[in-house]
Amino acid sequence: MKKVIVIGGGPAGMFSAGIAAKNGCEAILLEKNEKLGKKLFITGKGRCNVTNDTDPEGLIEHTVSNPYFLYSAFYSFSSQDTMAFFESMGIPLKVERGNRVFPVSDKSSDIIKGLKRFLDEQGVNVRLNTKVKGLIIKNGKVTGVDLGEKKLSCDAVIVATGGLSYRSTGSDGDGYKFAKKSGHTVTELYPSLVPLKAKEKFCAELMGLSLKNVEAKFLVDGKNVYSEQGEMMFTHFGVTGPLVLSGSAYVKRALDKQNVEMVIDLKPALDEKTLDARLLKDFAKYANKSFKNSLDDLLPQKMIPVIVRLSGIDGEKKVNSVTKDERARLLKLLKNFKITLTEPSGFNEAVITSGGVSVDEIDPSTMQSKIVQGLYFCGEVIDVDAFTGGFNLQIAFSTAYLAGTNI
Repeated sequence: MKKVIVIGGGPAGMFSAGIAAKNGCEAILLEKNEKLGKKLFITGKGRCNVTNDTDPEGLIEHTVSNPYFLYSAFYSFSSQDTMAFFESMGIPLKVERGNRVFPVSDKSSDIIKGLKRFLDEQGVNVRLNTKVKGLIIKNGKVTGVDLGEKKLSCDAVIVATGGLSYRSTGSDGDGYKFAKKSGHTVTELYPSLVPLKAKEKFCAELMGLSLKNVEAKFLVDGKNVYSEQGEMMFTHFGVTGPLVLSGSAYVKRALDKQNVEMVIDLKPALDEKTLDARLLKDFAKYANKSFKNSLDDLLPQKMIPVIVRLSGIDGEKKVNSVTKDERARLLKLLKNFKITLTEPSGFNEAVITSGGVSVDEIDPSTMQSKIVQGLYFCGEVIDVDAFTGGFNLQIAFSTAYLAGTNI
């Protein structure tokens, strides 16, 4: 019986260990925390967006880094396979907006229970509070792992250690160290799906304000790299929310090197002509009021002082005295509200890590290293990442399935 050691008790580690055991291997799962699935427990605000109900092409489309490396993985183990697996483990699922898949219970703990049940059924030897110091490699083949006080021998190792995001859950980059020491390239690491810091002081003024149904464009040196409609929120340091997290996946590498802007259309449902007519209607309604008191029907209260200031129109000016040129300035501001983005807010705030073990050094059809025989990688430790919506967890399950099956 082939002996397999899996390092990391997250979704990729648990699933790959269970699959390897199901395929006739003796599987040992090593987790340095006191329990399995620590990061999984907090995903999706504790609800666990376990996958996205789309086809493999849809998964590829929503993968930001190295999507085509995952072609075999997604076709070997699809979203539908993930859903069928959890249903078979007694976890009923539901599909929500954007094809996001959650447990019916809205409890991530149920997803963890399902994976634990799988490990138990397949007889995986789970060892908690066990930190791996390094890999043992002889003549280009992995032969075991170093636990410090003792060594464990094996025929194959799966590295499923995750990335650097949410370090409090144990994601401290161990897998990258193992990869580098065994001769692999680790690409530059960036926090992704992360809130972004902004230059403008008005963000702090607007802290806590949530904008729904706005359209945002993310520009790098003036070039539009991503645009989407949805929800965002201002924070004391900048911006966050679904729109921002998705946009961060496209601008993360440019933030410290190029000019990055987020341009928000506050009224995407209205074209300029319709919005101008709306402004004229509101100005007629509040004809005898000051300009600063004429925008209550159009904007959230908290945003009005900022818009008034940025428009350059005197807030005390009677609204019936606002000129056509001033109104045109206001119109442009409402359709092009600009925020200068400066840096990501860090790995502790990031949903996932972008970058990792180079895909050029991993066989995409097996997840085995092209450099070290018997060494496999799966999940976030690889240089692949995707949008929010269950896509990153699907990457974990698909790559874990390939590794566990091909061992």
